Amino acid sequence: MPRDAALPSTEQTVQQRAPERLGQIQPQPRPGVVKALPARLASLDALRGFDMLWIIGARPLVDALGSLNFPGVRWLQGQLSHSAWNGFTFYDLVFPLFIFIAGVSTVLSIRKRLQRGQSRGAILAHVAQRTVILFLLGLFYNGGFGGETPVLEHLRVMGVLQRIALAYFFTSVLVLYTGVRVQLLAAAGLLAGYWALMRFVPVPGVGAGVWTPEGNLAAYIDRLLLPGQLYQGTWDPEGLLSTLPAIASCLMGALAGHWLREAGAAGSGATAVSPGRRAGVLLAAGAVVAGLGLLASLVFPINKNLWTSSFALLTGGLSAMLLAVFHWILDVRGWKRWALPFTVIGMNSIAIYLAVEIIPFQAIAQRLVGGSISALFGPAQDLFEALATLVLEWLALYWLYRRKIFIRL
Repeated sequence: MPRDAALPSTEQTVQQRAPERLGQIQPQPRPGVVKALPARLASLDALRGFDMLWIIGARPLVDALGSLNFPGVRWLQGQLSHSAWNGFTFYDLVFPLFIFIAGVSTVLSIRKRLQRGQSRGAILAHVAQRTVILFLLGLFYNGGFGGETPVLEHLRVMGVLQRIALAYFFTSVLVLYTGVRVQLLAAAGLLAGYWALMRFVPVPGVGAGVWTPEGNLAAYIDRLLLPGQLYQGTWDPEGLLSTLPAIASCLMGALAGHWLREAGAAGSGATAVSPGRRAGVLLAAGAVVAGLGLLASLVFPINKNLWTSSFALLTGGLSAMLLAVFHWILDVRGWKRWALPFTVIGMNSIAIYLAVEIIPFQAIAQRLVGGSISALFGPAQDLFEALATLVLEWLALYWLYRRKIFIRL
């Protein structure tokens, strides 16, 4: 499975803005006054950075600890590996969490643009442009159009960034032109429809309701319709049909964004919800949705590679719960200082996602802690190398952060 992708922010390509003052405790509102939602949720940047951390360096760090036989690390290593097929690990949450965050960000960004007076047509044009750029970046990440001829035979069309692009596009269209009820029905319809297709539509020579890697309907459609190469040869974990429930995952994030925005909107009068209750309701809703995912797994197994409906529900619920916790700590209570390492990563997530494939951070780290100096570290050489790589990546992002350079689409 390819490295999971970081969700790009939703503003300009390079935007200059002063970083928020971290560590400042926000004053609590007077009794009876509901505090409005901040213009930018610090929790989104921090949660995005927390998620991205596991991609850019936390897993190699844990592997290095495992080589030293630290107690409990073996279990953690298992949680930082994707499930081979059916099942669920913590690392399976990384990609859907980013897509969920994309949905939250989409709602907040579109509503902000509408408040500025931008037309829906202009916003849709920006969405389409951003979708194309993301898709092309995904092709570049997969190796681009280089290599042997004919080119198309060696190109992987779908991928992580491509799936984010499609989920973002269709979610944005729904957020632009429909209400919350339609978006909720769309998410439910996509999940139910995907299950029905996978369960009842027969695959030639195999039959219906077969969910093996090569025999399932999603793999058959990818072999039938996708040009070029599939990631696993006969199937692709980011294929066409399995993108439908991924759109539902993004819509779940959009619904969470609606709740955080509308429930605490200034001027909503008696319908306004206190900040603490906003987070509490989101936490409870996430637990319910995750529970529905476990129930659904009785008829449709939890499977990341197929992005089954049960997987989408489970990860959507867990993502909502994580967002609720981050939202309460950072946006409601105002405790932000601890989140600086995550925020630095989260505000330039697309930059570091692409940079680790272009800049040889690991090779530079080996220069710093390898060679003759490695004798000082003994058996902990791999640990220091992994730590040095992660520090170099973070310092590069911190340099951008301090100069208020945020690479966005």
